[in-house]
Amino acid sequence: MKKLALILALGLLSGCYSFSGSGLAGIKSVAVPQFENQTVEYGVQEDLTAAVIDQMIADNTFKVVTASDADAILHGEVIGYDRVAYTYDKSDNVQEYKVNITVRFTLEKKDGKAVISRNGIMEYGIYSAADETEEDGKARAVDKLARDIVDETTKSW
Repeated sequence: MKKLALILALGLLSGCYSFSGSGLAGIKSVAVPQFENQTVEYGVQEDLTAAVIDQMIADNTFKVVTASDADAILHGEVIGYDRVAYTYDKSDNVQEYKVNITVRFTLEKKDGKAVISRNGIMEYGIYSAADETEEDGKARAVDKLARDIVDETTKSW
């Protein structure tokens, strides 16, 4: 009976899963070259690259290094950017705007094999038309995207 209980307990434990994907095995360091920009929005790729690097450092799952020292490289591309009216007052004046940014990215091992690839990840940032600028909305969207990208690459399970 004890043997049966032990076998059942081991069976249940073997069903538990890990938070590190098997494809991420062996990856301890990542390079993050500047993202490409396929939009007309100047500088968004620089802002996003810096935010992703900052988020990777804060997350501390991977060490951020140069491409020559990295186990993997995170390639990214900004593929969409737009600003739309989000809310209106009673007189149909815009109260808030929404900045939408869309990206695609791939985490590749040194041998070129894609470990993680995502296309069409979109985030947004809302800002007040009265006392903020589009830069505020863009910064919010960039911060959300950086968190999403790092979560997708480090917590892939």
